[in-house]
Amino acid sequence: MESTPTAQQPKKRGRPKGSKSKEERETPSSVKSSSVVKMRGTAEKKVVGAGVDDKYTQWKSLVPVLYDWFANHNLIWPSLSCRWGPLLEEANQKNRQRIYLSEQTDGSVPNTLVIANCDVVKKRVAAGDHIANFNEESRSPFVKKYKTIIHPGEVNRIREFPQYNSIVATHTDCPEVLIWDIEAQPNRHAVFGAAESRPDLVLTGHEDNAEYALAMSPTEPYVLSGGKDKNVILWSLQDHIAAASGGSIIKAAENPSIAPRGIFKGHEDTVEDVQFCPSSAQEFCSVGDDSCLILWDARTGSNPVIKVEKAHNADVHCVDWNPLDINLILTGSADHSVCMFDRRNLSSPVHKFEDHKAAVLCVQWCPDKSSVFGSSAEDGSLNIWDYERIGKKELGTRSPNCPPGLFFKHAGHRDKVVDFHWNASDPWTVVSVSDDVDTSNGGGTLQIWRMSDLIYRPEEEVLAELEQYKAHVVECTSKSPKI
Repeated sequence: MESTPTAQQPKKRGRPKGSKSKEERETPSSVKSSSVVKMRGTAEKKVVGAGVDDKYTQWKSLVPVLYDWFANHNLIWPSLSCRWGPLLEEANQKNRQRIYLSEQTDGSVPNTLVIANCDVVKKRVAAGDHIANFNEESRSPFVKKYKTIIHPGEVNRIREFPQYNSIVATHTDCPEVLIWDIEAQPNRHAVFGAAESRPDLVLTGHEDNAEYALAMSPTEPYVLSGGKDKNVILWSLQDHIAAASGGSIIKAAENPSIAPRGIFKGHEDTVEDVQFCPSSAQEFCSVGDDSCLILWDARTGSNPVIKVEKAHNADVHCVDWNPLDINLILTGSADHSVCMFDRRNLSSPVHKFEDHKAAVLCVQWCPDKSSVFGSSAEDGSLNIWDYERIGKKELGTRSPNCPPGLFFKHAGHRDKVVDFHWNASDPWTVVSVSDDVDTSNGGGTLQIWRMSDLIYRPEEEVLAELEQYKAHVVECTSKSPKI
């Protein structure tokens, strides 16, 4: 049976095939000719236009007030994933920390996995006029490339191992999960025709491409993945990790690969995201294009423990499990909403958070406060929520259109925010990345930011501090010599 002419194919995130980088911008007419965009799970058009530019202009004027620190790093190519790595150095005014990101190219140069070092300015060090003085078209002096790996295919997802500082896993447009030892891999120069870097380990088991769903267990070196084959797959790296003795900590092998420990069947469409329970490598959850949230337990077999049908009214793109309260699970969907579920009663969400104007692509709990989380979407915004604020009266002026629980909106990106990551080593610091191909015909934007603590601290604490400051000013004024 032939498909109708009006049927739309699902789009994927990222660069239109054949478009140029930011360094090779085309005219607006040629921008319109790009029709195939790499986007996950949904054929919905992204909300862009003059409204986004107006909001960005207003946001930029408020940067010195809203942020304790902010850095903007222009990317020649889009990056579909960004992650914090280990803390490398600590100093009086800043820390040096690793960042992982990717470069999704048009084929003129290879796709790469980028390892960078980032100088993270400490709390209450940066001056307001300094953080406001940035150029959208420039690289940030705080971000320096450390090493480049020529990746076999574009990098859709990056995940780091909590147990091993130098090992990361990547998803690309293939069935395998690729494992990389950052320190053992040689630094490569990404030029046309350069040979692909060889992964240190390959995890096999998927029967079709696995592009986005990837997670690492915080308790053991276990890997979880989901893909177009509708399966969730579990691996353990324990048998393939050797003690570090100069060189890679992954055991060398002619054809390094691991077969799965378990294959879990229960989804009826592509698995879009997976996440481990923070307290167990045997318990995990998954979401997919069948609109389902499924909880699994490897100790009880390969069938779902609990299956939540219609967790959302559209494809479910992302999921996260609260590391500080293991009963709470977040899901984000193409229906523009974020739902919070309590696993003790999954009959309906505890709360539905609605503010985004397009598909939600990433959700993540804050590692510093159990009630706070972030959500990013194709509408170019990254929202910070606190479910404990729902129903509470707050001091100050609050917009009547502001949804319950929303207390901060990062509007520094002007296109879809494809990924972000809270910094566990530096409280309330976030790295986020946008794919700017729709608005600037190429490239992306990496931003590192920390909101002012006056925004997230308890109101009574802030007011008490302001009273102390007021008393100090009065005292200093009374002691000043009279003229």
